[in-house]
Amino acid sequence: MARKTKAQAQETKSLLIEAAIDCFASRGVSATSLSEIAEHAGMTRGAIYWHFKNKTELFKEIWVSSDQEIDRQHLEFASLYPKDPLGQLKHFLISFLQSLVVDERRRKIMEIIYHKCEFVGEMQSMNQLDQKIILEDYPKITENLSLCIDAQQLPSTLDTQRSAVVCRAYITGIIENWLFSPGSFDMQALAPTLVQTMIDLLQYSPSLRRTAYSEPADKFS
Repeated sequence: MARKTKAQAQETKSLLIEAAIDCFASRGVSATSLSEIAEHAGMTRGAIYWHFKNKTELFKEIWVSSDQEIDRQHLEFASLYPKDPLGQLKHFLISFLQSLVVDERRRKIMEIIYHKCEFVGEMQSMNQLDQKIILEDYPKITENLSLCIDAQQLPSTLDTQRSAVVCRAYITGIIENWLFSPGSFDMQALAPTLVQTMIDLLQYSPSLRRTAYSEPADKFS
């Protein structure tokens, strides 16, 4: 009986999360009330407070879970290309960009994060989460680039920290622009070329090279 109750509670929580994603994507986070989320889920406002303290905690659950899912997807590509780190990076990024077209749930979550949430008022604490995720991303990217260098797939003189900044800005810029105007370009068709362009930049751009006169790169902090 206890196991069934736990399963029912998890199902309720999942339904509330899905309702919140729909409402946030439609109205924006600030303009959505907990009552509207509960109504969309066919539940009472009290059901939300059983699982979440407030709207901020509910939004954080959505964001963190999404970020963890992206990490899991990256690990899947690592297992598919165990001796090809550049292939891992390339195919993961292509798959992720194309998933924004075919995976409605992921697209909604990315729309919320990029365009439907203001980090003010009750959501101000989410700005700290955003900064935390960004700072955690840079070492991950740097590590991936270092693996590519070790595999002789990228130049040994590549400045990995500078390149990590460029890579993140490039990919997030593509995502942000496409989400704002999906009709502006065909993400599904262009994703392979867009990712290859980034790889070409890593392989051939002189601006991303360390030289004998370069100052040591600052560590991310």
